[in-house]
Amino acid sequence: MSRLDFPEEVNVLIAHLKRLPGVGPKSAERIAVWLLDQDGEFSGDLAVAVRGAAEKVQTCARCGFFESASLGCALCGDEARDRAVICVVEQPTDVLPLERTGVFRGSYHCLGGRIAPLENIGPDDLLIDVLMERLSGGEVNELILGVASDVEGEATANYLAELLAVSYPEVVVTRLAQGLPAGGGLQNADELTLYRALDGRRKM
Repeated sequence: MSRLDFPEEVNVLIAHLKRLPGVGPKSAERIAVWLLDQDGEFSGDLAVAVRGAAEKVQTCARCGFFESASLGCALCGDEARDRAVICVVEQPTDVLPLERTGVFRGSYHCLGGRIAPLENIGPDDLLIDVLMERLSGGEVNELILGVASDVEGEATANYLAELLAVSYPEVVVTRLAQGLPAGGGLQNADELTLYRALDGRRKM
């Protein structure tokens, strides 16, 4: 007797859902069944929204953020931003948490990833050349490195710092401060976090 399974169309849907980040086999099945339980109008609207986003949103060639086909890049088009300061992040999604603070009004540059030799990702795979072109105009006087604090992030930060020290020594390179999270106690912090909290201490 053959094993009972979902219809082939549902299995195809589950296979595509499993490719989404953070969605495992069980979650993919639950989402697929949930979608089947919705009315046809919802499924159609979802398909149109996904296709529309894929066709009309791309990466900005200048800063690496999201660019709308109709409105362009919201970052590059904002004349109120301070062009003299650029915060370098790994992904476009890293911009949004910084923006929600309401503190930083400079520009951003999204690398599109980070240097990760084990994944065969080197400097040439990132938007570093584009960043260097932006610096060539002489308008930028500070570059803030907002990459992750793990091994790959540190490698990326060090590579950029060394590159700028040679090519643009007049540009000040800074790093986002790292340390104890708000509401966090010393007993819950790892050694690296405590080291950075001590190293980055400031006068009250």
